[in-house]
Amino acid sequence: MTPEKPLLPVALPRIVSSQEWLAARLELLAKEKELTRARDALNAQRRRLPMVEVEKDYVFEGPNGPLRLIDLFEDRRQLYVHHFMWIDALGQGCPSCSLAADLSFDNPVNQAELQERDVTFACISRAPFAQIADYKRHRGWSFPWYSSHGSDFNYDFHATFDASKGSTVYNYRGKDDWLQRGMPEELLNGDQPAASVFLRHGSKVYHAYSAFARGLEQLFMPFNFLDLTPYGRQQEWEDSPEGWPQRPTYG
Repeated sequence: MTPEKPLLPVALPRIVSSQEWLAARLELLAKEKELTRARDALNAQRRRLPMVEVEKDYVFEGPNGPLRLIDLFEDRRQLYVHHFMWIDALGQGCPSCSLAADLSFDNPVNQAELQERDVTFACISRAPFAQIADYKRHRGWSFPWYSSHGSDFNYDFHATFDASKGSTVYNYRGKDDWLQRGMPEELLNGDQPAASVFLRHGSKVYHAYSAFARGLEQLFMPFNFLDLTPYGRQQEWEDSPEGWPQRPTYG
């Protein structure tokens, strides 16, 4: 029989009567409902966001050769692109994107739900396709994943910091702004967390939306669970009571 692992000492929430707990819970519930309505209103505003026509003819590479952006839609009207971050030194995808792929991207039920609503999901990386294919095969994934190697796609949609390519803006802020906000300079190079959404109308493709950084948190499903627990995500930036467990993180 495996001995129980001892729990490390940490602070605890206040212990109260069931009546006091219910009163506190109902107070929080009212704020949760406010947040839900605010999120619904924000989503409604997002659906009314104007679009920009994509005029550059980007060329990607997939398992069957070159494709244009419109080809990635697979005859659906909407395309959700996850800019899969790539670690050049290792020749592989980043751990966070890989974990999101395990938890969400490669789930056939998720893919089916999107496709039923006229959305195609795809990943795009700036690595050569041969490297992407090797890594995808190693991880056992089946979702669509294309290479934008040799094109400006990653840089035009601000998924990669590279001054030599004229890409020095991330999440609508320039590099100097990020440095002033305390972002370590070593993190302001290479790929960054990003997603872009496109809509097709006839032969034209439009850029409808992009999100970056914490705007992509919903893709990492464990956060959705952790946010409902007493100790939360245990990240340093969180507003938690003194003594709550924390993990060293940036962000």
